[in-house]
Amino acid sequence: MSVKRNPIQRRLVNLVLLISGAVLLLACTTILTYEFLTSRQTTVEQASTLGKIIATNSTAALAFDNPTDANEILSALKAERLVVGAGLYNKEGKLFSHYPSDVPEGEFPVRPEDDGYRFEASNLVGIQPVTLGQKRLGTLYLKWDLKAVYGRFLFYGASIVVIMTGCLLAAAYMLSKTLRRQISEPILELAETAKAVSDRQDYSVRARKVGQGELGFLTDVFNQMLARIQEQNMAMKESEQRVRAVLNSAMTAVVVIERSGRIIDWNPRAELAEKIVPVRFREEHRARLAHLSKEGDASVQNRVYELPGLRRDGTEFPVELSIGVMQNERVATFCWFITDITERKQSETKLQTQLSRMELLDRITRAIAERQDLRSIFQVVIGSLEENLPLDFGCICLYDPTTETLTVANVGSRSEGLASRLSMLDDARVPIDRNGLSSCVRGHLIYEPDIQGSAFPFPKRLASVGLRSFVAAPLPVQDKVFGVLLAARQAAHSFTSPDCEFIRHLSEHVALAAHQANLYNSLQIAYDDLRQTQQAVMQQERLRALGQMASGIAHDINNAISPIALYTETLLEKEPNLSERARSYLQVTQHAIEDVAQTITRMREFYRQREAQLTLAPVQLNGLVPQVKDLTHARWSDMPQQRGIVVQMRAELTPGLPETMGIENEIREALVNLVFNAVDAMPEGGTITVRTVQSGPFVHLEVSDTGTGMDEDTRRRCLEPFFTTKGERGTGLGLAMVYGMAQRNNAEVQIESELGKGTTVRLVFPVSAPTGRKLDPASSAAPVDALRILIVDDDPLLIRALRDTLEDDGHSVIAAPGGQEGIDAFEKAHRNREPFSLVITDLGMPHVDGRKVSAAIKALSPRTPVILFTGWGQRLIAERDLPEHVDRVLNKPPKLQDLRVALAELTARNGSRNS
Repeated sequence: MSVKRNPIQRRLVNLVLLISGAVLLLACTTILTYEFLTSRQTTVEQASTLGKIIATNSTAALAFDNPTDANEILSALKAERLVVGAGLYNKEGKLFSHYPSDVPEGEFPVRPEDDGYRFEASNLVGIQPVTLGQKRLGTLYLKWDLKAVYGRFLFYGASIVVIMTGCLLAAAYMLSKTLRRQISEPILELAETAKAVSDRQDYSVRARKVGQGELGFLTDVFNQMLARIQEQNMAMKESEQRVRAVLNSAMTAVVVIERSGRIIDWNPRAELAEKIVPVRFREEHRARLAHLSKEGDASVQNRVYELPGLRRDGTEFPVELSIGVMQNERVATFCWFITDITERKQSETKLQTQLSRMELLDRITRAIAERQDLRSIFQVVIGSLEENLPLDFGCICLYDPTTETLTVANVGSRSEGLASRLSMLDDARVPIDRNGLSSCVRGHLIYEPDIQGSAFPFPKRLASVGLRSFVAAPLPVQDKVFGVLLAARQAAHSFTSPDCEFIRHLSEHVALAAHQANLYNSLQIAYDDLRQTQQAVMQQERLRALGQMASGIAHDINNAISPIALYTETLLEKEPNLSERARSYLQVTQHAIEDVAQTITRMREFYRQREAQLTLAPVQLNGLVPQVKDLTHARWSDMPQQRGIVVQMRAELTPGLPETMGIENEIREALVNLVFNAVDAMPEGGTITVRTVQSGPFVHLEVSDTGTGMDEDTRRRCLEPFFTTKGERGTGLGLAMVYGMAQRNNAEVQIESELGKGTTVRLVFPVSAPTGRKLDPASSAAPVDALRILIVDDDPLLIRALRDTLEDDGHSVIAAPGGQEGIDAFEKAHRNREPFSLVITDLGMPHVDGRKVSAAIKALSPRTPVILFTGWGQRLIAERDLPEHVDRVLNKPPKLQDLRVALAELTARNGSRNS
């Protein structure tokens, strides 16, 4: 190109602008690159800090398995607008919580990847461990969307580049315009030299230096550049020679083809290219080559194909073909690379086999992890091996070191035929021989590739049914072998090294699962024992709570029935003109009062063993039945008839029934409870049968009904306190009190019941000699002279009843309605020398109780007897909490005989009626 057609001035301007642009581009690229890398590093540091904070805050949620707290912690990421996703995984790698909550769990990774922060496209992904001390609790997954950040970065970068480019180009243009006249000649000289170099490719030409200064320096630099280009040209030729040498020695065939199909270059390996194509593919190969040469088929360019190749011996082998395109402005060439990939294919096959084995191992491990008994674990293992490995025969045996034998624990379903022929079905015994089995039980895996012709017993036994090779893998736990996994095939040398390694790994997993199953069974037994112990403790706790409740109930009820007891007993004793009917009614009332008193006394301690002071007396059970029938008549006859229901009660009594030793009122109360229960069990009516039977040295008292009956679980629990099937109507104490009575009376409770067929409760009493002397309630105490008695009680009805009763016996009675009033009355009488012969005080009174009253009386007159009259009597005696200043404790409701005996004994011991 002529210099005149392209003036040097214009070229100078273009050159200056080009250099300035290049410098600008380099500077901008450097700055933007630095800012981009710095911003990415800063983003990672900020993200790491945020991840550590969230991970620290999430330790409690993972430690206590609280997904709610985890959701709240992750929801705090709303303040981070770049965070588009976060997930919290537990230590098993399962997703525990995620943010946003409305995003499906499938949008998050199934399992967290390796810890760290990395960029993925326009996102930043962070995997942060969640630890507590040295313990890893889980993993935090965070995802930032950096599209907006990158957008702003590109915008600002482009703006800076545009501004700097405009400024620099304007300055360069002004500078070149000013200086172009001063440098035209040196530039023209340089141009002529460059044209000479370009035309002749002669890099030895040098430009003539014109003047000094920058242009002279430029000429020197230009000449130096030519010298370096000359050196590089020589180096390139040397490099081309080296590349050629490498291609010539490469094992990959390289062929360079023009678009026209003409081969322009190749290496020696490519000389065999035509010969390695199998015959059945050669026509297709030539057609595709022709099509590619003519059309330049883009579908095959820059892609890798796997094709079969042909060796000189006629065997095929896999090859890899890739086609690269080398194109410039004028011509395009294709470079073919052909590589033998036999070894890679073999490695891939081995890797695929190993992956399939690992997948099988994983499936088996997961399956046995869900089972807690050895039999099902062994079934899963052997079944999976038979189906997937596969096996012709497989079984698991348990090792007994004492007898040196293996016991077959499980045989695969497909192996049962061979197992039957081998006499190795479940529970069969296999002795340890000196071949592989003895070494296996010591912890070594044994592989016998061909057992045909073996002289050892066990291999010979397997060979007798057509098996040729087998593997025996030990099942070790804590350095001890407890079993052996046997796998056999009918082909010799049929187990590869990976097969044996897989069986070895599997045996370790099976051993661990079996050990865990044994631990689980042991823990289950321990748990059952603990649960039974807890139930026993809870039952004792319920009994203690019942006793505490009964103490308060007993006090109130005893106070209420005390006047009734006193008046009833007085009428029976003092009114000889009563009719037989009235006397009978009063006697029934008296028995009922005594039963009530005994019942509320037992409410707190119905499971307590009979105390020594409670004396058993002869009881005629046949005599109790009519009494109970009369006492319960309204409950089983009148009340059901109001609802149109008929309940009949029959008595089947054995004549001449011997007496049994017991507490009569307790047995009568228990019989009443059983009758009430029988009525409740017959909502549609029916028949109640009370029966007495002698059976050898025992006497049976039975209550049977024709009601709904009980299932086995209800029958087993019906004696538990507070257990009831009556809903809100029941207390759950009736049968429990019956059981307590039986314990105190040396009796046994038997319950027979079936749904829809009724229930029979049987009380079994022994026929034996009395264990103590029966107290005769009708015996009279020694006569007592008239006494002056002070009664202190806050219950006006009880005061009136005691006063009437004692005055009927000839005593003088003074009553005080409270503790302080009683102390004042006693002090007044003591000052007036009108002392009381005896003081009867209640225990529980407001402000001043019976303890303070007795203490005050003993302080004034130590010889004055004090009787504590209370409904808490049994509790005080049982807990040994008798007040210090009390001479005698009498229970409420009182009995005249007990009261008279106490008066006689205390006044006789005192020796005087006066203090």
